[in-house]
This record gives sequence, structure tokens and C-alpha cells, in this order.
Amino acid sequence: QVQLVESGGGPVQPGGSLRLSCTASGFTSENFGIGWFRQVPGNEREGVSCISNTDDTRIYAGFVKGRFTISRDNAKNTVYLQMNNLRPEDTAVYYCARHRNHYCAGYGSVTFYDYWGQGTQVTVSS
Repeated sequence: QVQLVESGGGPVQPGGSLRLSCTASGFTSENFGIGWFRQVPGNEREGVSCISNTDDTRIYAGFVKGRFTISRDNAKNTVYLQMNNLRPEDTAVYYCARHRNHYCAGYGSVTFYDYWGQGTQVTVSS
């Protein structure tokens, strides 16, 4: 059974940092790209970042570029999202998802992903 489990969310002050983890099971994660999305109530889920299976491609949305870093440890079946210099507008539920292929084509569209985690809440507030 394919599963993705996010962890690492929580409350943080503006300017602070968090590291999200996405641990995969039930499939060989090194064969797939993994993406991160976020969603606030009333809005569509938006793509944040994606990493290809061999880590030769990392893509970031413009609103996080320079602040967030995606990485992966295939030996641990885990993908990370290091988030620095967090802003109140980063508040959202963050989801990881398995891309249908090993790369990140169309990374920001939910249609390119087939399995999703349950999400982890990130709240940036003073």
C-alpha cells in the first residue's frame, strides 16, 4: 500500500524555520519525483517545490525561491523541505505527493501526482 506521511509542521514566528519531512512506503521512492504543495482554506492547492528521483532537478515556486530548499534521502525514503525566513503568508497545510514519473514535469499541477499525504499544518504568526 502506497503511503506518504508528512511531519515537522507547527507554529513558528515570522523569520523562523521549519523542516518538513515526507516519508514514503509501499513503493520504491527512488523511482519517482516527489512534490510539495500547500493549501489554505478556500484556495486551490498550489505547487511549492518538486525534486526528481535522482535529485538532478529541483524546482521551486517563485514565492519560495531562495527561502525553501528541497532535498531527498532515498536510503530513508524521505524527502525534506527546509523552510527558512518564514512569512505569515506561508501559513497553510503542506502536502507531499508522488509524481507520476521520475521527474517533475508540470510540477505545479495536481494532475501530475497520483498519491498524497494527509498534510501537516504550518502556522507562521507572531
